[in-house]
Amino acid sequence: MASLSDAKRVVIKIGSALLVDRTSGNLKNDWLYSLAEDVAMLKQRGMDVVLVSSGSIALGRGVLGLPATTLPLEQSQAAAAVGQIRLARAYEEVLAPFGITTAQILVTLEDSADRRRYLNSRATMETLLGLGAVPIVNENDTVATDEIRYGDNDRLAAQVAVTIGADRLILLSDVDGFYSANPHQDPSAYRFDVIDDITVEIEAMAGDAGSGLSKGGMKTKLMAAKTATASGCAMAITEGSVPRPIHALENGAASTWFTAQVDQHTARKRWISSMKSMGRVYIDTGAISALNSGKSLLPAGVRDVTGDFQRGDSISICDSDGHEIGIGLTGYSAAEARALIGRKTSEIEAILGYPGRSSLVHRDDMAI
Repeated sequence: MASLSDAKRVVIKIGSALLVDRTSGNLKNDWLYSLAEDVAMLKQRGMDVVLVSSGSIALGRGVLGLPATTLPLEQSQAAAAVGQIRLARAYEEVLAPFGITTAQILVTLEDSADRRRYLNSRATMETLLGLGAVPIVNENDTVATDEIRYGDNDRLAAQVAVTIGADRLILLSDVDGFYSANPHQDPSAYRFDVIDDITVEIEAMAGDAGSGLSKGGMKTKLMAAKTATASGCAMAITEGSVPRPIHALENGAASTWFTAQVDQHTARKRWISSMKSMGRVYIDTGAISALNSGKSLLPAGVRDVTGDFQRGDSISICDSDGHEIGIGLTGYSAAEARALIGRKTSEIEAILGYPGRSSLVHRDDMAI
């Protein structure tokens, strides 16, 4: 069964009901501090940690005196604008005593649907993690409309896990796992310890009910599990309201683990390989040797560029005879790539007028 013992990169999703007191509309500070202890514990082991946190609307509505009911879009966005500041400050205050730097990242569904935005989001989070920070991710409710929303942070958390190549996703919930039926309504319902395959029968067991301040039900959690496990990330659902819920999970607290279907490397390579190529780059023998040894494709090794593509598009990587040796997501547009043919990394800024990326195709965005 999957566990956190060998994890390298963990995404933890926190729902509104865990963070915000339903009656007062205030943050549950003691619980939040206990979560900070868990984050510090994981960081001390050398793990990267990303938090996907709800709570901005729930916090903001209390400050603005809005009712704890479904709000019109404009009021939800206003509440989010007020709550986002308070939510970010709260995480900063509880993690700072552990020497942990926090960063706020607000995203919409468009940011993962558009490859350029996707690459920008990933580059930002990778940089923050490389610097030891803990990104706090939330949907940008101040600008998102129904058409460009994830709608729940279960699926957002799964997408974040895919984006950064996490190997564990933990959904802190108001239930302690996935049940055969709603345990509050059916006394015969039983919890699954492990789910290796999300079958039609498993899907039929999922209900829609969520808690008062949270939007996610079991169906959204199954959707998140499908996304995460298909990318090589194991996912757990566990009770989040207890103090130090991650520590409790490690020590045998009730949960359901969804096992990863493939390893991350294979999943990402399959995804890249499945994309339609929008252009071609032809490289020299030195660049071919570099790629075969696991390095990125630098402009210096490129001899020709064809096609019309934008940053984030998929392009074929070919030898001088036109034989495709790989495919990857380009870090530059076709026009920029042509301007950089055969050039050294140190020349990029002078040619383009801005300090671009060192590689035309990064090794993590390539399938050879």
